[in-house]
Amino acid sequence: MPVVAPDAAVLICRDCGHRQPFRRLPMFALTGPSGGGKSTVARLLQPALADTAVVVEQDVLWTAGLQDPTDDFGAFRSTWLRMAAMIHQSGRPVVLVGTVAPVQFESRPERVFLGEIHYLALVCDPEVLAPRLRARPAWRGWDEPRIAETLEFNDWLRRNGPALNPPVELLDTTDLPQAETAAAVTRWIAAHLPDRTSGTPVR
Repeated sequence: MPVVAPDAAVLICRDCGHRQPFRRLPMFALTGPSGGGKSTVARLLQPALADTAVVVEQDVLWTAGLQDPTDDFGAFRSTWLRMAAMIHQSGRPVVLVGTVAPVQFESRPERVFLGEIHYLALVCDPEVLAPRLRARPAWRGWDEPRIAETLEFNDWLRRNGPALNPPVELLDTTDLPQAETAAAVTRWIAAHLPDRTSGTPVR
């Protein structure tokens, strides 16, 4: 694997020493439990951030070859870090939409290719989340054990997210309309964009 130079702006080949410019931009992980509103909000983010960031759904790479649970789905996580790093070379940061906890990215060797990763979780009251999941079509496989596991993750994020390293900021979508949720996420991204990558400010 290539290495990133100490000045963080150059990629170096371990074998031949070739050096080339390399952007290490921030990445934005829009996480949270299933049913929290991530995918719906992602569709609203795309036009709002079209000139600022690239919004991608994590599950687009959830293919047979990457569904190996070994090392906490390490191949899947590492592939996404590599993908985000390559997209960053276009000059626009990635907003990655999908369930993830910081430890699943921060421990990967490929983490060095990125700047800071910012985490925002869409969470909601369990009394709202559970009916959302039960209302999903049967073919999606949302039985009661899976719903209970998702509710547990939602509760864990609400209790522990801000204390994690790095922290996971929380946005409660219980009573928040979709458009307002998307606007709040857009403001959160804009607040963390360094001037050198922001281009036109997001409003």
